[in-house]
Amino acid sequence: MSALWDTHCHLTGYDHPAGIMAEAAEAGVAIVAVSEDPGQYRVLRTRLGRRSGIVAALGMHPLHAASFTPADLARFLRLLPDASWIGEIGLDFSPAGRPSRRAQLRIFEGILSDPRTTTLPLTIHSRGAERETIQQLAQARASRAILHWYTGPVGLVEEAVAAGLWFSVNPAMIASARAQRLLQKLPPDRILLETDGPFTRHHGRPSRPSDLPSLLPRLAALWSMDEDGARHRLNTNQAVFFPPPTPS
Repeated sequence: MSALWDTHCHLTGYDHPAGIMAEAAEAGVAIVAVSEDPGQYRVLRTRLGRRSGIVAALGMHPLHAASFTPADLARFLRLLPDASWIGEIGLDFSPAGRPSRRAQLRIFEGILSDPRTTTLPLTIHSRGAERETIQQLAQARASRAILHWYTGPVGLVEEAVAAGLWFSVNPAMIASARAQRLLQKLPPDRILLETDGPFTRHHGRPSRPSDLPSLLPRLAALWSMDEDGARHRLNTNQAVFFPPPTPS
């Protein structure tokens, strides 16, 4: 049975990452461990070593944009040949991110302007900046990009799909009444999974990658199929979106 991939997990945010990885492996879940800056990525890769079922992603989180210097962006770009996945990158124009809007745009445009970026899978933050994010990705022809935990207007879904973009859903989204209209609009063949753990919650505690199989009954009901059909749909999506990643 093919693994389900958690395409967006903040592994360093857990108190006991080794236990989280062991639980995930037992549950048949592989992990994309996102980072928030190039330094964190280097540390993450060193700590993970080379393991099957886990990939370290090179990131520059938009909410840290005010502290990033041109040297940080240059360091990110130098690390691209070493990376097999990029994330978390993107834009955040929510109240928390609005003051750093110009810095965020400079960094995001700088990352997308490097042709090596669009050859890799991307996991994208877009809170409060969905339209701008989709436009930037479309202009860069970055079709291997996932809008992680999309909370923007449902009306932009068709624009994102036309640009070749994907969406990742997590346990908190599946449980949210507010997200149901969005989930009904998302094409099943453009959906991947994530947790955004430990920053989302599942049954009253931080989400873990091992929770992802519990989404199968909900997705099966949404797609009017059985659980085996839902798993097959997700496995097919994963195979289309990315070849088996090189372990970190």
